[in-house]
Amino acid sequence: MRAAVTKGKSMIVTEVADPVPQEGQLLVRTLACGICGSDLHALADPDAFMETTRRSGGTPYDPRDGLVFGHEFAGEIVEYGPGTQRALPVGTVVCGPPIGIGPQGAGIIGYAPMYPGGYGEYMILNEALTMAVPGGLDPKVAAITEPFSVAARAVARSGIGAGDVAVVLGLGPIGLGVVAHLKARGHGPVLAADFSPKRRALAEGLGADELIDPGAGSPYDRWADLGVPTTTVERIAGELLGTTGRGAVIFECVGVPGILQQAIDGAPAGSTIMVVGVCMQSDRIEPGVAVSKELDIRGSFGAMPNEYGATLNDIAEGRIDAGSIITGTVGLEGIAGAFDDLADPEAQAKIVVTP
Repeated sequence: MRAAVTKGKSMIVTEVADPVPQEGQLLVRTLACGICGSDLHALADPDAFMETTRRSGGTPYDPRDGLVFGHEFAGEIVEYGPGTQRALPVGTVVCGPPIGIGPQGAGIIGYAPMYPGGYGEYMILNEALTMAVPGGLDPKVAAITEPFSVAARAVARSGIGAGDVAVVLGLGPIGLGVVAHLKARGHGPVLAADFSPKRRALAEGLGADELIDPGAGSPYDRWADLGVPTTTVERIAGELLGTTGRGAVIFECVGVPGILQQAIDGAPAGSTIMVVGVCMQSDRIEPGVAVSKELDIRGSFGAMPNEYGATLNDIAEGRIDAGSIITGTVGLEGIAGAFDDLADPEAQAKIVVTP
């Protein structure tokens, strides 16, 4: 099959062996695959990518050494492996979480050599984790289920309550997904912050209540106006008097050094910071500030199959307009250029590959 294969810190389009489905697996023809920011980071800084994966308990494979990226996918079933139930007929358009399981071992699809991703013409998927794309849903939009399911998990793990204020820092695909899930579940106000006017406009289309340009104003100066006690003294007094006011959750979807400390400094006492952006460089924070404010700092990574399935239904039934964030489409030969384009937030937000 033809595939875009990593070579050093770039990619080349070449012929590679077709993947062969084994016990409990399906062979699918790739119809669409989103380009994820994780792919850009892995190729740009493979050593940091592997070290982060290793230290968090994963099995790292060198991104410079012939991987076929692509973990946001939709495809069409073309062949069954042995021992499959064959509940979905050949020709069914499917998608699913990027979890590779089988006799080859386990790994993340697109980041393990035994599970080539959607930057190739064919993939192998575990039958038990494969979901039929609801009729009429564009495969390109179905592919966006993966990043939006990551956002769904972050929202669920945040414990945000009804009426709590949400601040979303960074409006890449994950941040936009967080905005979409918050609004689909009736939360608000949702304040969406990004330097890019284009990405702020996308957040507005997904229902964000307020848009903030961090170059013009702080995302942290609205707490009092929105009824959120800001200081530890105010929070304690509210608890003693039974007038606690609103809570707040800050979703950090940027993932670059310095942002987490800014969130700690700007967060109101007793609030939660959800760390969703994956910073792969060393960073420095001041724990004393977080402790004194009694902040909850939580991480969120990936999504479980049930979260993926629920997100797919939200998209298919129109509660979430995932297709609105797609700003470009390329073939295999256009992937390298797309990686460059995605470095400019005013040029592109989400590019989908159609092999």
